Amino acid sequence: MNNSLDLPKKRLSKDAIKVWIITEAIGNIIAFTILGILFYLDDRFSWKEWIGWILIGITVLLIIAFIWSLIEPFFLYKNWRYDVNEEFLQLKSGAINETHELIPMTKIQSVATEQGPILRKYGLYSVSVETMGSSHTIPALPKDVAVELRNQIAQYAKIKEVEQ
Repeated sequence: MNNSLDLPKKRLSKDAIKVWIITEAIGNIIAFTILGILFYLDDRFSWKEWIGWILIGITVLLIIAFIWSLIEPFFLYKNWRYDVNEEFLQLKSGAINETHELIPMTKIQSVATEQGPILRKYGLYSVSVETMGSSHTIPALPKDVAVELRNQIAQYAKIKEVEQ
C-alpha cells in the first residue's frame, strides 16, 4: 500500500446530526404507533396473557432503541470521514465497529448525488458510488461540496456522462 496514504480528514455537514435524529424519530413514531395499536387490540379482544408480556418486552426494547437513536447520530458524525485522490476514495466510519474502506478509482462504475425530503430541508445531498460488487454512500454533504465531490470522483474514475 502507498505509504503516503493518510487517514481521511473531510467531514460531513454538522446538520447530518439533525437529519439522522429526524429520520430516527420518524421510525420511532411509526414503531410506537404500531405498538400502541397492538396494546389497544390486546385490551379490546382479550388476547392471551403471554401476548401482553411480549408487547411489554417489545416496549422496553423500543424505549432502549429510542434512547440510542438520540445518542448514535453524535457518534456517527464524530467518526465519519472521507477523502478522495486520483487513486482511491476513502471512507471511514463507525464508533464501535470502525470501518476504513479504500475504493480504487479503477473499480468505480458510477457516481451520483441524491437528496430526500429531510436532506432537502437542510440543503444537503448524499453522494453514492457504485462498483461492480457494492454500493457506498457519503451522507449529508452541502450541495456545492457534494457536486464538486461527485464531479471529482467521476473525473478520477474516468466516468463518461450519459444523457438521460
